[in-house]
Amino acid sequence: MGSDDSSGSSVCLPKYLEHLSGDGKAIGVLTSGGDAQGMNAAVRAVVRTGIYVGAKVYFVYEGYQGLMEGGSNIVEAKWENVSSILQIGGTIIGSARCNAFRSREGRLKAAYNLVRLGITNLCVIGGDGSLTGANIFRKEWNGLLEELAQNGQIEKDEVHKHSYLNVVGMVGSIDNDFCGTDMTIGTDSALHRIIEVVDAIMTTAQSHQRTFVLEVMGRHCGYLALVSALACGADWVFLPESPPEDGWEESMCLKLSENRAHKKRLNIIIVAEGAIDSQNQPISSEKIKELVVNQLGFDTRVTILGHVQRGGTPSAFDRILASRMGVEAVIALLEGDPETPACVVSLRGNQAVRLPLVECVQMTQAVQKAMDERNFHEAVRLRGRSFEGNLKTYKRLAIKQHDDKITKSNCNVAIINVGAPAAGMNAAVRSAVRVGIADGHKMFAIYDGFDGFAKGQIKEFSWEDVGGWTGQGGSILGTKRTLPGKHLEKIAEQIRSHSINALLIVGGFEAYLGLLELAAAREKHEAFCIPMVMVPATVSNNVPGSDFSIGADTALNTITDTCDRIKQSASGTKRRVFIIETMGGYCGYLANMSGLAAGADAAYIFEEPFDIRDLQSNVGHLREKMKTTIQRGLILRNESCSVNYTTDFICQLYSEEGKGVFDCRKNVLGHMQQGGAPSPFDRNFGTKISARAMEWITEKLKGSQGTGKKFVDDDSICVLGISKRDLLFQPVEQLKKEADFEHRIPKKQWWLKLRPLMKILAKYKTSYDVSDSGKLEPLHPNQ
Repeated sequence: MGSDDSSGSSVCLPKYLEHLSGDGKAIGVLTSGGDAQGMNAAVRAVVRTGIYVGAKVYFVYEGYQGLMEGGSNIVEAKWENVSSILQIGGTIIGSARCNAFRSREGRLKAAYNLVRLGITNLCVIGGDGSLTGANIFRKEWNGLLEELAQNGQIEKDEVHKHSYLNVVGMVGSIDNDFCGTDMTIGTDSALHRIIEVVDAIMTTAQSHQRTFVLEVMGRHCGYLALVSALACGADWVFLPESPPEDGWEESMCLKLSENRAHKKRLNIIIVAEGAIDSQNQPISSEKIKELVVNQLGFDTRVTILGHVQRGGTPSAFDRILASRMGVEAVIALLEGDPETPACVVSLRGNQAVRLPLVECVQMTQAVQKAMDERNFHEAVRLRGRSFEGNLKTYKRLAIKQHDDKITKSNCNVAIINVGAPAAGMNAAVRSAVRVGIADGHKMFAIYDGFDGFAKGQIKEFSWEDVGGWTGQGGSILGTKRTLPGKHLEKIAEQIRSHSINALLIVGGFEAYLGLLELAAAREKHEAFCIPMVMVPATVSNNVPGSDFSIGADTALNTITDTCDRIKQSASGTKRRVFIIETMGGYCGYLANMSGLAAGADAAYIFEEPFDIRDLQSNVGHLREKMKTTIQRGLILRNESCSVNYTTDFICQLYSEEGKGVFDCRKNVLGHMQQGGAPSPFDRNFGTKISARAMEWITEKLKGSQGTGKKFVDDDSICVLGISKRDLLFQPVEQLKKEADFEHRIPKKQWWLKLRPLMKILAKYKTSYDVSDSGKLEPLHPNQ
């Protein structure tokens, strides 16, 4: 959006949600096809954002079936109707597969039902079939209205008044089978269900030395199978897009028997339900079981997960994703005009984007075509670079080459954990050890942080030493907050005595400070002139140079689960407000994001200063809320958001001001946020980012051994972070200007722009900059 000033140049003006008017507009929201966890969060966001901007929003019950049948299936939604649905799986407005909508006659009935209520904006949450149907409906809209007028079912002027239909899609599918989006709504929750089952099966399999064949959903897409195999360190995985090579039966049995020979007590094989061989013949879980039993005589069991994967409560990731998509969908509908093509609201990295619906569907269908033509390399490429990267990483970590096939680098690489424990650290260590061994290095693990380093608590690790580490929480190597400054002489001596050629640090802000100290000590100590890289791992998510840290997703899920339980308690007692204190140091990421995921009324964070007037305003808001049918409140407070407005103070203030209207309770979550088994996201992220860090070390060391080369440049001591959707190596010196050292947070934090979302969805008037919205992004394969 631009305006011309007197000089004739164009000036970009910011665009705000509150300036987009929904007056006189009506939006219909429906869920169609297979259900997925998180659909309710999307419905809630559409309803509340629509009402916020002044539009009427209608529930369309039972998908396209309800659209055709009309009547009580299309009902105006009120703000309270979508309360307490964030934590519920499935979809409260129902979903149905509807063949009748495929006919023009069915779409004619649907058009009549919408026009009757003045609905010309449709938000469809479903898979590619549902979205394709919506686009056909949009294209035919004008013709359908003219036919209705000719039949005398509607007035002629209504054809002109409602001349076009705006359609925006959100992809709700647990399979993550839609091209153009990084993650579809429901995928992360389905992975949670799978990993919960795998973790449970592993304990029983280990007790009896069993082999388990696990069948997961994915008729045409192997994403769930691939990522769960990566997240649990499965021995073998079968996917529709990447069939095993001919003779796979022998290779798999050899791998399983080798693992047993190395004292591994269990084997896990994961099979996508649509798994095929290179001749497009199905590979069933029963066939695999028979093969293992007949060839190896192993005690083997099959577990078919089925609809368990669709059920249960949505993960924090899915709730946040769906809430963001829902808001973006309403903005897209409000900005639509007759020329606007149907779009899909999608996620790229941490950016919400709009993509052309037709092109996304065509590319999704192209994957299936490539598979049918047995062009599997092309099928994997079309799935996108994330899928391709997952497959490459899985192959590197699952299958160990024989020692005589690995070219030795004669380099020693050490791994250390620094700072507080974070779930996913062990997955990162396992990944680094195995990639390092595959690259020909000797891998050393340092116990108990820099303290252990100074004392020489260093041990060489083999491929088998890190087996089964991905699912374990905390830090098996042990970790401490101690910085290296006090022990520089001793650490330098250990580097020399163990001939360490490179160092990989997994940790949080302390790890970053530690790297700065080691970089500064290079002048005095030649031993530190080696490549060093840090992989961010902290629940606080406060490392400069990275949008995400290993461990933050697990902590977010822990907080969200606790908030769900507390909300349930508050709903039972009625008129009760809970104040929950989260970790994070001065970084408000956990408080803010869990507030969005749990549907909190407010979240107090250090990054957004607040005073007594804000507290009074929040109390007033809650007093008003207690007059409605939603008689409970949830407030989140970051542990260091204010020196004086402590959790106790806020609780007492709320109790006093809310006297006679509501009472107040507080809950400090504490160290439970650091514990627990890592979430699928943290296992996968830790595995991939650590593998990339080892590749960087290998590139740096290539050709340096025996030359006496000293690494003194800034770019030889880096933080590996994720920015939007790219993994970037940034020198620690360069990141100094981006860090607030006093409060141990980055100066700029991407998630702060999501802060108004929580306020809008909690019924606060606020300002939300949507300048980034509005552009239809091009779709490129292999994104």
